[in-house]
Amino acid sequence: MKFNFDFKGMNKKAILATYAGLFLISVGLSLIVFYLISPAGSKSATSGTSKRSRINLSLPKTQECPINGQKYTKEEENYWNEHRPITAVIENHLDSRPASGLSKADVIYEAVAEGGITRFLSVFYCGVAAETIKAAPIRSARIYFVNMAAGYGTKPIFLHQGGANNFCSTCPGGVKLRGEIDPKVDAYAFLDKLGWRNGQHGNDMDGGFNVGFPVVVRDQYRLSSEAAAWEHSVVADLDEVYKEADKRGFKYEDGDGGAWTEGFREWTFQDGGAISSPAATSIKFDFWTSMAGYDVEWKYDAASNFYARYNGGEAQVDWAFEKAPITAKNVIVMFAKETGPVDRELHMFYQVIGTGEALIFQNGDVIKGTWEKASALDREVFYDTNGKEIKIVRGPVWVEIVPAGNNVSY
Repeated sequence: MKFNFDFKGMNKKAILATYAGLFLISVGLSLIVFYLISPAGSKSATSGTSKRSRINLSLPKTQECPINGQKYTKEEENYWNEHRPITAVIENHLDSRPASGLSKADVIYEAVAEGGITRFLSVFYCGVAAETIKAAPIRSARIYFVNMAAGYGTKPIFLHQGGANNFCSTCPGGVKLRGEIDPKVDAYAFLDKLGWRNGQHGNDMDGGFNVGFPVVVRDQYRLSSEAAAWEHSVVADLDEVYKEADKRGFKYEDGDGGAWTEGFREWTFQDGGAISSPAATSIKFDFWTSMAGYDVEWKYDAASNFYARYNGGEAQVDWAFEKAPITAKNVIVMFAKETGPVDRELHMFYQVIGTGEALIFQNGDVIKGTWEKASALDREVFYDTNGKEIKIVRGPVWVEIVPAGNNVSY
């Protein structure tokens, strides 16, 4: 496209205005061309796009991930040995699906957040070494998620967007009235007790209070050209999370030279392999029978020795990685006592400290056993009925925190 203008006789202001107009036309044409040729079209920057690894993944996978036993390259180990685990609360509301980043988590815990709607605590460490991960949507904390996160060594990075608390800007003394929130579900009070918050200096990263751009951003167009609800829009850049953690002194070692692995309970691992006649090829359960959109099915594929996840009857995928299916090597049902709603804000409480029954699905088989977690700072461990620790098959682990007494069919 060619433009010919005769500037003779034009004053300086008119010439400047003409140049400005030409500039705006060129920018507009560039944007139109970009939109037309871009494979993503109008998708946002956090939509499903191809990724480029920053690590040579063709090298031998010889290094064991301490979180789930999966084998990675030495380069990936070098990366994770500079950091500590990120434990991130990610939502599972019907309107927020599909989530981003779940396929790169080493371990994921699922439990009801409120009203039968489940939420995930995703542990990112080894699986995020190779490339930049955008995790979304980040949501608010529940005390039982804090309890599970606390098992990941000395002060893991805890990433969330708000949480159950007794703050009230319009109440006398700034505290909610008695009965609004039960103290035993006050996540912020527990974070303070653990010493995690500490303003903008703790290992607690709260998008609602002490961290912002570029660590977390609002992207209402992550999934579509139509704006999602505000509460479903928080996206975290895990590289930026690590940069912020480094500034706060939470690398692999803290400022005093203590490694995060001090006190961390590693599971024991096995290579795994499909049994000759799989005994559990379809695992089905509800959290609340009244919430059909949150019922779960895991379908076993013997050829890959993986379980594929279905939620509300649909295959669950990772939006950030070309809708990659969500799979696991181990699916563990951890039965926990359910109490609630315990207050006027309808919070639930799940007893994840102590012991209880468990079902461990791996290699196409099922093992009936128990779980034990001595305290918040201890990691849960799974045992068979003879009291022998169950070895985890190397690879992604899903721990389903299901109300005790619920039926699991397989």
